[in-house]
Amino acid sequence: MHPSRPTVATESADIAMPPATNPLTTRQRRPTSSIRAGSATSVGLNRHSARTHPPSCANANLLPTPTDTATVDAATLCLIDRVRAAHHLRPLRSNHELQSVAATQVSDMVRHDYFGDNSPSGQSPGALIATLPYGAHAASFSTAQDVGWGTLSDSTPAGIVAAWMRSPPHRETILTAAFRDAGIGVAPAVPTVIGRGNRGATYAVELAVRG
Repeated sequence: MHPSRPTVATESADIAMPPATNPLTTRQRRPTSSIRAGSATSVGLNRHSARTHPPSCANANLLPTPTDTATVDAATLCLIDRVRAAHHLRPLRSNHELQSVAATQVSDMVRHDYFGDNSPSGQSPGALIATLPYGAHAASFSTAQDVGWGTLSDSTPAGIVAAWMRSPPHRETILTAAFRDAGIGVAPAVPTVIGRGNRGATYAVELAVRG
């Protein structure tokens, strides 16, 4: 059996809502440690590295299945908040609209067999958030997204969050103090193009703050 390789990508955007007019002004920006929107960065994770420090969140080592995605979502956000607390940052508030975007993102990747931040049609998570009340009712907002996938034991919340934290761009996104809200999405499968038939899971986390 070949060891799995969790893989992650990050995307960030600032979106300003123009006063009472039409098109959105969308500026894709690099999160402080720069990575191009839609690019994927491979992150190797030792099979046992996620368990070096026992997770303090319930269900952190749960393998995602179709019946436990809500539990996995909660465990993933808990782990992210634990990391933020260790760096003296406030916890993120779970937001159902951001969760909907994250869930759409992971299901779209599995259904259309790709791995990246933007859909094959070119739609970014930030553009989707802008169509929802979260963005549409705000003067401005900033968003960032981390996505990741893993197989076997690396597909747990602990495995994915460990992979994000080992990658500087994803770590920077999670440790951005300005973010206030978050939504987690997980699909208990991986795109065929990258999973090679192995069982696993695909994750996304949307982080945002409104101005």
